[in-house]
Amino acid sequence: MKRYMELFRFPNVWGLLLACFPARVAYGMVGLSIFFKAEQTTGSIAFAGFAIGLNAAAGSLTAGIRGSIMDKYGQTWPLRIMVPAYAGMAFALNAIESKPLMLIFAFVMGLSAPPINLSVRPLWKIIVPDNYLRTAYAMDTAVMSTAGVVGPVIATSLALSSRPSLPLNICGGLMLLGGGALALTKVSRSWIPEKKSADDQPLWRHKPLQLLMIEGCFLGFGWGVFDVAVPAFTTIEKVPYMTAWIFTAMGLANIIGGLLAGLVSKRTSSLRAMRRTYGVWFFASIPMVLTHPGWTMVIAAALLGLLGGAIMVFYWEVMEAIRPQGSPTAMMGWLWTVEGTLMSIGSAFGGVISEKLSPTIALSITTACIGIGYIILALGKARLIAADRIPTDEEDLAAMKDNSPTTT
Repeated sequence: MKRYMELFRFPNVWGLLLACFPARVAYGMVGLSIFFKAEQTTGSIAFAGFAIGLNAAAGSLTAGIRGSIMDKYGQTWPLRIMVPAYAGMAFALNAIESKPLMLIFAFVMGLSAPPINLSVRPLWKIIVPDNYLRTAYAMDTAVMSTAGVVGPVIATSLALSSRPSLPLNICGGLMLLGGGALALTKVSRSWIPEKKSADDQPLWRHKPLQLLMIEGCFLGFGWGVFDVAVPAFTTIEKVPYMTAWIFTAMGLANIIGGLLAGLVSKRTSSLRAMRRTYGVWFFASIPMVLTHPGWTMVIAAALLGLLGGAIMVFYWEVMEAIRPQGSPTAMMGWLWTVEGTLMSIGSAFGGVISEKLSPTIALSITTACIGIGYIILALGKARLIAADRIPTDEEDLAAMKDNSPTTT
């Protein structure tokens, strides 16, 4: 843990993590907040899943565009526009009872989603030295996972309380607080977009990104199904309160997994670490299919989250290694456009499959998608070869020189 203590001695580390945390909690809340709002208003699990799917689809379809805008113009004014727009949509959606209007506002809310996580990731390269990047990514992943734990707990607890209308209002308020704070931080305001290389080409023609997009199609669909299958399963079994326990266990384990990944030796390449962890992750997903809502599913979710947290750290490193110069935000944005779109489709299918067939079948789809994703990365590992080496300190510093501000 000494390395993490050293990380927090660098200027702006605490400020960046604390500023964006409320907005990340809002994103942790939004899925279940929309689910319970739609399900309690209409009484239909399938409709609730469709509402989540529309919201996620709108957010993912424009992620690449928003990322490209930030890579060109910076972070300040896009955040100051999208943050209040998103919060306003959350407040409006909460006041609506009409089915068609709920779907419309859920969709528009997704369109205005501020790219909080996409904005934070590039900032680490100007806050910490090169040899602390893996540790910084791991800590950032842990904070994201913590928000992912707190968000569902808050949303579920409020939705099942005497004030079921609170989740979306709290979600909007937290986005205003966190998104506004991030936009006002010195490091975000001073971030200078990277210069593009002379032989710059459209990102969609970048072969490593094409491979990750194909893998992301399956992984996104599988997790979209999962996000609806779990609350649907607990609702069908008449134990909706277990939703919070399951997601909490998964999120806490995700935090631990991410922190452990940050301690992995820098002499291990990102690609090698990701592939090994990915294979174990597939087997760790199988117990979720074999359990029912209860403490066995809580344990299974924790196992799944532990490996998922570690993979997230190595995945970010692989993307950083293979991306073209000048695309720190757009690369992630366009990848999320594909993955998030399939996730939204998965959410819609997850509700129908859980209600008409079985939540167990829905969870088995998630396991199958993780397995397919691993096979895709194994077959196309040559395209990710840039992430299968240990960069020298000089190369890391050269990669960062165009992005170093004078204010930190």
